[in-house]
Amino acid sequence: MNASIISALAALAGAITGGLTSVLASWLTQHAQARAQWLTQDKLHRQELYKEFIETASKCYVDALQYDKADTPALVELYVRVGRMRILSSPKVVETAELVARRIIDTYLEPKKTFLELREMANSGSIDLLRDFSETCRTEFGSLRTQF
Repeated sequence: MNASIISALAALAGAITGGLTSVLASWLTQHAQARAQWLTQDKLHRQELYKEFIETASKCYVDALQYDKADTPALVELYVRVGRMRILSSPKVVETAELVARRIIDTYLEPKKTFLELREMANSGSIDLLRDFSETCRTEFGSLRTQF
């Protein structure tokens, strides 16, 4: 073979290799950026959902402590949020959310609490219905951090 042909083929092979490397690096970068953006959006959706659940559950729980008659629309709203969690969240988060909802319904069936009983519940920590849920959510967010 002629030296000029070998030089041309080497240059062509180098150009092809460089081009493919550039395309591959660009694709990998875009893929990593898209994944990071998706994970960030997923985390934001979960944070908003958990915030809404905590607010709704807190209102329902206060109502259940004070009244014997259930606030059905608020309970439905609470279960709507649990249903959304079934789509987005880990099974452990869903399980603790369902437990919170059941405890709220059970609280409606108990006699209403006096202020002294509420103070005693606060002092003993038993009034904090959402502690397990919050800790489970924190654990889930910790596991999401490792996916970045």
